[in-house]
Amino acid sequence: MTTAPFDKTMPLNKTKLSHTAVYWIGFCVVMALLIVAPLVLPEFWRRFLTEVLIWGLLAMSSDLLIGYTGMISFGHSAFFGLGMYGAAAALLLVSPPNLWLAIGFGLTGAAIAALFVAYFSTRLRDIYFAITTLIFSQIFYVVIFTWTRVTGGENGLIFTRPHLSIPFIYNARFSTTTMHWFVLAVVTASYLILRRVTQSPFGMVLQSIRENEPRTRAIGYPVERYKIVSVMLSGLFAGLAGVLYAVQNEFAAPDFVYFLTSGDTVIFNVLGGIGTLVGPIVGAGFFQLARELLSRLFGDQFPYLIPLGIVFIAMIIFLPQGILGFARRWLNK
Repeated sequence: MTTAPFDKTMPLNKTKLSHTAVYWIGFCVVMALLIVAPLVLPEFWRRFLTEVLIWGLLAMSSDLLIGYTGMISFGHSAFFGLGMYGAAAALLLVSPPNLWLAIGFGLTGAAIAALFVAYFSTRLRDIYFAITTLIFSQIFYVVIFTWTRVTGGENGLIFTRPHLSIPFIYNARFSTTTMHWFVLAVVTASYLILRRVTQSPFGMVLQSIRENEPRTRAIGYPVERYKIVSVMLSGLFAGLAGVLYAVQNEFAAPDFVYFLTSGDTVIFNVLGGIGTLVGPIVGAGFFQLARELLSRLFGDQFPYLIPLGIVFIAMIIFLPQGILGFARRWLNK
């Protein structure tokens, strides 16, 4: 009597299938909670959650560089800010204001800036790349801050939020609820696109550059081109986050182009978990919530950033893989 040969790949395939199933179940549960959230949350927390998603998109765009390509960027404030000002220009110049035109203008501004920065900065590596992106972000900041006639200078630009218009289907003013759902849809689509990018052959090359750039170059990959495309993709999604923030708050200000915004973005990545895409969103939520609660606890009489800094240092020491990395390790025990 013969028996069927033992298939050594079966346990691995089953494990992979179970992990995939768990991932998509968790994804659907989180999405359901985020969809329902604006229906039960008060007005302030509804807007707060929407802004967390926007900051999460900015952090996720940065993670494509930091976590997958191994390049730390301090220039994302420029892409974020130019996305804001591109949207503001479209909403101020075109009557009636058009949401899709604002998105197009914002993405175009961010893409041009990302191409410009990528062309020069990707020729450098490590700390030199980070410093170069920082310098470029400050150049954009100075231009926006001093070009008062066009950008409004220190006061920024104020405009009217456009309608949410879907041809032949829907056309109405944004409410806080519909704004949340729109942002959630954009952030979810962006996450799925970036997830597909990182799991594609292109994403594998980016990770190869992160692990060993000289060897990747030695086996024939045009490393500079891959890095330029990576910076452009990252800048494009950062600009999209800027557009969403502008539409949400109905203003664009030079403060968001300042390098501190880039610093916050790096902190979001470290807190949530570098190289995970979801981790930066978690990190953005943790940071924003901690800042809000500490500011309420200590008020204006005490610099609440001090205890926030202590929390951040403690997490760096005890949770070096970030919140998501810790959760994964705990679940796999």
